[in-house]
Amino acid sequence: MKSILFVLLLLLVITPAFAQLSDRTGLVNRLEVKTGGHSFEVQTVSNFDISNYEFDDDQKRFTLYITSGLENNLGELYIPQTLLSGNFTFYINGEEYHPNVKINNQISFITLNFTGSGDSKIEIIGTDYLRGLNQTIPDEPTKIDNGGGCLIATAAYGSELAPQIQQLREIRDNQLLKTESGKLFMNSFNDVYYSFSPVISDYERENPIFKELVKITITPMITSLSILSLSDDSEIMVVGLGLSVILLNIGMYFVAPAVVIVKLNSKLINKDSHN
Repeated sequence: MKSILFVLLLLLVITPAFAQLSDRTGLVNRLEVKTGGHSFEVQTVSNFDISNYEFDDDQKRFTLYITSGLENNLGELYIPQTLLSGNFTFYINGEEYHPNVKINNQISFITLNFTGSGDSKIEIIGTDYLRGLNQTIPDEPTKIDNGGGCLIATAAYGSELAPQIQQLREIRDNQLLKTESGKLFMNSFNDVYYSFSPVISDYERENPIFKELVKITITPMITSLSILSLSDDSEIMVVGLGLSVILLNIGMYFVAPAVVIVKLNSKLINKDSHN
């Protein structure tokens, strides 16, 4: 089982550029919510489309109306603590749902993972509203400085606020998603990645040894992705640097181990022949 998961993890290095996808797979949505004299920004990253949204301050309820062309849906949701907080209750199409929720003093980080294509309604109900704020005249949206994360890396480093996770978000939002080729790459990547990442991230949380193994394995790859920060947002630059990162990771994860194995095997053969 561990070997299968390890092989799947290595698929992060190479991403196929095919498959039918939703046009907004993996893209960031920034939803402005104006209420109580304040303006807030709720962020989502998902493989489904958000057709509409609304906020009911009396019910302390944030509602997303979504449309999905995929059977397996995965999304990340970031809600400012100053907008909605406390004990959350979730509903999908009227049925109570229990997603993974992590909270710090700035945001509530919610991971949605559910099945069903077509139109759906997601309701998020909190117990606290406008925590620590007075009702004043509208201001600029209260923004959160976190984009979408990586399930496997988040589980490995223990928090979506870890520097490595922030690096992944910045590269995705500031480099890849600013070009058409980068968006196409993210679309293809997410279709493959979301098919196995929930299984691996859950196993990481259940098995500390596997978690440390994953962390050791993905750290060189995350470090190599810093090359993409050299991009000037041009298509040619993104493609060139992207290919460089892929080739570098192939060398680190496949070529180098293969060379080591061949050399070790050669030494063993020579040792046996001398005996």
